[in-house]
Amino acid sequence: MKVFLYYIGKQKDLHANAIAEEFVKRASHYAPMQMLEIKAEKAHLAAKHPTANKIYLDPGGRAMESGEFAQLFSRAEMAGQDLVFLVGGHDGLPAAWRGDAHLLLSLSKMTFPHELARAMVAEQIYRAWAILRGHPYTR
Repeated sequence: MKVFLYYIGKQKDLHANAIAEEFVKRASHYAPMQMLEIKAEKAHLAAKHPTANKIYLDPGGRAMESGEFAQLFSRAEMAGQDLVFLVGGHDGLPAAWRGDAHLLLSLSKMTFPHELARAMVAEQIYRAWAILRGHPYTR
């Protein structure tokens, strides 16, 4: 099982980037994880990861508690299935991509800069592993 965190848009905020990178580093202790920038006009994640469980961030998506989010990882780990996360850019997700997602996920009803959303998703990915492994981080 591998975890991929893709994002659309340049990394401009050094602080948000550092937070995201730190949580990717921590999560990588539990499963291989990569965080990569993609260009919407050139990438097609459905073709690149045909068997992965694709979870795309979208303001109209489903909200989850951290424990429920952790269960996505538990099921994927048991099935040996990769997880692909996508954070859209300042214009959100390309409309045509929404149908490729297995789950549209909302972090909040509020709007966040895409760089901060990426850091939040990276933290939740680490938190999911910590929940599943009983790590004290979750207290």
